[in-house]
Amino acid sequence: MGRILLCVLDLLVVSSFCCGITQEHKAVLTVSPSWLRPGASVTLSCRVEHPSAGWRFYWYRAVPDLSHKNYSYVPLPDSISGTVQDSYVLHGQTHTAGYACRADGRNPDYSTGYSEPKFVWSAGPDPTASLTVTPAKEQHFISESVSINCEGDSPQWIVKEFVTLNNRSKLSDCSTWRTMSGSSCTFNIYSSYRAVCWCESGSGVFSNAVNITGHNRDLFLVSPVHPVTEGSSVTLTCRLRGQNTVSNVIFYHNDKLIQNNSREELNISKMSQSDEGFYKCEYLGKVSPQSWMAVQAVSRPESSTFPVLLVIRSVIGVGVIIILLFLLCQCIRSEASQDKNQQQIYSTLLHGDLCVDEKNRRPENSGNGTL
Repeated sequence: MGRILLCVLDLLVVSSFCCGITQEHKAVLTVSPSWLRPGASVTLSCRVEHPSAGWRFYWYRAVPDLSHKNYSYVPLPDSISGTVQDSYVLHGQTHTAGYACRADGRNPDYSTGYSEPKFVWSAGPDPTASLTVTPAKEQHFISESVSINCEGDSPQWIVKEFVTLNNRSKLSDCSTWRTMSGSSCTFNIYSSYRAVCWCESGSGVFSNAVNITGHNRDLFLVSPVHPVTEGSSVTLTCRLRGQNTVSNVIFYHNDKLIQNNSREELNISKMSQSDEGFYKCEYLGKVSPQSWMAVQAVSRPESSTFPVLLVIRSVIGVGVIIILLFLLCQCIRSEASQDKNQQQIYSTLLHGDLCVDEKNRRPENSGNGTL
């Protein structure tokens, strides 16, 4: 029996060489950072399982295809012929987007399919696609009902969630795990629920993304689920299970105590970039989970010095032209004056010569020599 098994194994090995059976290769994409920051670049890294030398890497943008509940892949700029480097840097990315990669080896049999799509999320709204959450907060009690609504220029929408549970992540959509009605998805929060949610449209557009978490604790912080505009006011409260709000609450910002009095809320009258960070509250020894509160910078118009500079440059330009014309006129006048003086001198000299000739020709001058 042992001899038969060895023969079978030998046949499998030989057939793998003869028939071109190769070890399966898989591309794995990672993105950094996952959440977009203004002005920051995004790095895509493609890793091949069972790597070997000579791989070329190809980079793609994932475009939602709702009809097939999947993605189509469009090559990124300068990626059609592939890159030797296993990383690709994106600049100027401002909205939520999905990406994928694949790789080809020197051996034609060494090729991967598309990697699983990975996403970079933006909390800022896209003019063509936006997401709202009801109730509008990040933290929720278990069994609490939450609705996500998609808005934009498309009649067809789907809500996606990237769930992290027990250090494992999974991508799914509302039509398979929740109730999707039109452009809204409604579901009940379950224990330890932690997800990034966003909308995808039939026209291939991604919306802004939000964090939604569920807790089985008795206390949580009521904080905005969307970024807060710089300069606006914000009110944070602490909620106990079965109650709306509680007083005598302690509030923390990045683990630093910022308010400890009898008030039931924390008011920030004018948000600034320094107010961005993690917040949590404490009540009677119970501490809520912390929530990240983002601050969105106000888009300011171009500095007014630009048109002023244009005016100044125009005035200076006109002044320079006037000065040049003035100098040119002065030069012309100077040259004309010099020419006139030269003509007068020449005329004088010429006239003087004629007078000498006439004097020499007078009879009295010639008579002195006659006998």
